[in-house]
Amino acid sequence: MKARITGVATYLPERTLSSSDVERRIEGYAPHRGIVERMTGIRLRHVAREDQQASDLAVEAVRGLAPPGAGADADLMIFASASQDMVEPATAHIVAAKLGLSCPVFDVKNACNSLLNGIQVAEALILSGAHRKVLVCSGETPSRAIRWRVRDRAQFVDSFAGYTLSDSGAAVLVEADPERGIFHRDFSADSAAWAVGTLPGGGSVHPRDPEYSYFQGDGRRLKEAFERIGPDIFLNALKRTGLTWDDFAVVAVHQVAMPYLRFLAEVLDIPEDRLVVSLPDHGNCASATLPLQLALGSWEPGDRVALLGLGGGISMGVMLAEM
Repeated sequence: MKARITGVATYLPERTLSSSDVERRIEGYAPHRGIVERMTGIRLRHVAREDQQASDLAVEAVRGLAPPGAGADADLMIFASASQDMVEPATAHIVAAKLGLSCPVFDVKNACNSLLNGIQVAEALILSGAHRKVLVCSGETPSRAIRWRVRDRAQFVDSFAGYTLSDSGAAVLVEADPERGIFHRDFSADSAAWAVGTLPGGGSVHPRDPEYSYFQGDGRRLKEAFERIGPDIFLNALKRTGLTWDDFAVVAVHQVAMPYLRFLAEVLDIPEDRLVVSLPDHGNCASATLPLQLALGSWEPGDRVALLGLGGGISMGVMLAEM
């Protein structure tokens, strides 16, 4: 028995902000015009309505699965996202209540690799025989943690990662299949680099101080941390399966900035026609990035796809699947 991805859907809020809009919205410090798009390659990002929560974005994505109601008979639902409605209870319960589901639910959280890890957990539970149809969904609302009132250049640099982020929802169905499905997965972490990028508020360290409710991080140090781990986890996936990137209809890569995407694609020698470049028109959609690229990409049942994940903490993951 294998675990196959049988459905993928995403939800993108209608409201968008251009990089020029972002720069104009910043108060207190005036960044150089054009710096956000020049440094990241991002033209647009999506912003949820004030009355939309992370759970709502996940619900909208689930409702977009085909055929309609495809996830209604899932025997497990996992909410896998960097965002959450509240600290307690698990956001999965709120999503399930809004969808009218009565199956077991729980959350999986690992920054931008949350949904990829959610699929990993779903596969393991299917292979164990505990479940046969798992709905994995995400709702990302990082726009709520962007610092708009900026004191000086140093604080602008520390807050810069937030200006790349985009609100989005995603849903992935994973089902038991006797013939095809996920055939390789591998994950790694360098947890010593956890402090490079954080959203420190809301936990036991800073439970109530609003000053810690914004994204902060050092993009240069984050890039260096990923480079220290190196690309072996991705290249070894090809070696162990005897495949090349040309054997995949889509190679989905988590995308935070175009310069780093180009660097990674060059190091891994990924053909340009296999990449789905979502970043310029959608921004960094956090854990919804990989399913967004599957939704935008061109593939058919039976095709192979590769999912390459990068997340704060920091972590890396690769999953190869026959759809």
